[in-house]
Amino acid sequence: MVDLYEKAADHFLELASPQRLQMLFKLSVKSFAITEMAKELDSTKQEVHRNFRRLEDSRLIEKNVDGKYSITTFGKTMCTQVPSLVFLSQNMEYFEDHEFGDMPTKFIMRTGQLAGGKHIKGVVKVLEQWKTIYKNANEYVYEVLYEVPLDLIEPLVKRIKEGIQFNYIFSKSAVIPKGRKELLGKLGFDKLIEKGLVERKMMDRVLTVVVLNEKEACVLFPNRKGEADISEMFYGNDLMFHEWCLDYFRYCWYGSDVFQESKLEE
Repeated sequence: MVDLYEKAADHFLELASPQRLQMLFKLSVKSFAITEMAKELDSTKQEVHRNFRRLEDSRLIEKNVDGKYSITTFGKTMCTQVPSLVFLSQNMEYFEDHEFGDMPTKFIMRTGQLAGGKHIKGVVKVLEQWKTIYKNANEYVYEVLYEVPLDLIEPLVKRIKEGIQFNYIFSKSAVIPKGRKELLGKLGFDKLIEKGLVERKMMDRVLTVVVLNEKEACVLFPNRKGEADISEMFYGNDLMFHEWCLDYFRYCWYGSDVFQESKLEE
């Protein structure tokens, strides 16, 4: 077991260099000769040669018959692990006050997909970005919710009436603002459910909040007290970020129970 950790530590050491990481990711796209890589990184041939040698000795890259270097299967796989470290490193301060709660390990292992996202802080800014996701939707809005901000209901219902599909999951202990039922009645929410434009389910509890349309998404992790927190979010519109949020929503959706309005209290 010790030998296994020693091997892993050796490989982490080889990756503990911004230039070697840059090289590895560039080689994951195409092969490079030493001169080409030196020009690409604005570095010296001697420096590139030294780092190529270290990566080659670690079997992260290999030299081809044409003299160029390419990434190995091992190296390419290591590249898939780096974004998770990048995401966590970039957001160390955030995770001093937040955690992943009861999220399955398979999603925590994939947090590198969130590395391209933007950290948004402050309830007002969070809600504005939330509304933008509604506004930009052309096909659907999916949500996993613990809290229902009252001023988000009307803009959402407007989009549903324009034809988008709305699927959402509530926590059985969701924070429901006073006046929600009255507002939904006024806006004709029940008719939208009857038309099939709204589908809803319920979970015992929601800690991680997710909101997405077909091209952008946001995720809000719980605080260290184990409470859902809508004061900060990560927002992204790249494919990897969106895929993570969509997969998490689907995981929650298929594991949820039938919606029961009687469980909710204003």
